[in-house]
Amino acid sequence: MRPTYLTLCAVSLIGSSLFAADTATKPAKPKAAKPEASKPAAPKLPTPTQANVSYGTHERQVLDFWQAKSDQPTPVVFNIHGGGWMNGDKGRVSNVDKYLAKGISVVSINYRYVSQAHEAGIMPPVKAPLEDAARALQFIRSKAAEWNLDKERIGATGGSAGACSSLWLAFHNDLADPKSSDPIAHESTRLWCAAVAGAQTTLDPQQMKEWTPNSRYGGHAFGFLAKAGDPKQRDSQFNLFLADRERVLPWIQEYSPYANVTVDDSPVYLTYSTPPALGQDQKDPTHTSNFGVKLQEKCQEVGVPCELVYPGAPNVKHPQIDDYLIEKLKAPSAK
Repeated sequence: MRPTYLTLCAVSLIGSSLFAADTATKPAKPKAAKPEASKPAAPKLPTPTQANVSYGTHERQVLDFWQAKSDQPTPVVFNIHGGGWMNGDKGRVSNVDKYLAKGISVVSINYRYVSQAHEAGIMPPVKAPLEDAARALQFIRSKAAEWNLDKERIGATGGSAGACSSLWLAFHNDLADPKSSDPIAHESTRLWCAAVAGAQTTLDPQQMKEWTPNSRYGGHAFGFLAKAGDPKQRDSQFNLFLADRERVLPWIQEYSPYANVTVDDSPVYLTYSTPPALGQDQKDPTHTSNFGVKLQEKCQEVGVPCELVYPGAPNVKHPQIDDYLIEKLKAPSAK
């Protein structure tokens, strides 16, 4: 099986080179220097058709747009970057040239971080990045005529937190408000499909502990923030989150993808870098494929198509995210 198109570490940067540590030398007996091992840099992104387009008033509410050449309205890949909703940038987007060559336009968005939302008094803080994604999606649809886009065929993608955001859009009820005085708010927030990497499929700490005992993610999304976002405080944040679960349960149910799955939802594709081991500690509990197994079970229960990919997974039809998105977004219309 070919590797997925994203590395699943939430702090990796698309387009940068990763260098191995320098070889240590002893002062008394110098050793010959070894060449640095490196991975080839990802291809440079093409210049956006439009860059830093504002979809809101905050400095982070901007997006880049690459327009595919076509006489007909084009489908759209809607990219939401990862970074734990705490960092990252819209430059984390892959396969732009490949999508454009297939007649698919691409959008990549920035959004407010949970730390910024916390400082602004928005509760829960995850409300800001998730609802920013919904607003950006509505904005794109409002530009359909001007940018030659197919309003229906929009597929969301992203890694880690961006994957969670994409799944939230895929499963949440439509946030369109036809009574709003803002015409952008009239647009739908529903998706044609979603294809994601390393997704956290639930934000419920109790579910996370049941699926993966050493889980420690998600407290920051609901206001359990250590000072300056100190990563060493993640475990204590999670313990507070778990202890206070009942109080924040309505928020969890609103913003957790798993809690929003219903029969009318769009098909989804999930990919992970390691096989699942339900009920066991994981080396990377934040991106474990245990998340994918449990979401696929839920989707199968209600009848939502869900393809799950990991090393050794059965019934893999699309080895990579771009394979899935291109097939789904370019599929012939049903007669």
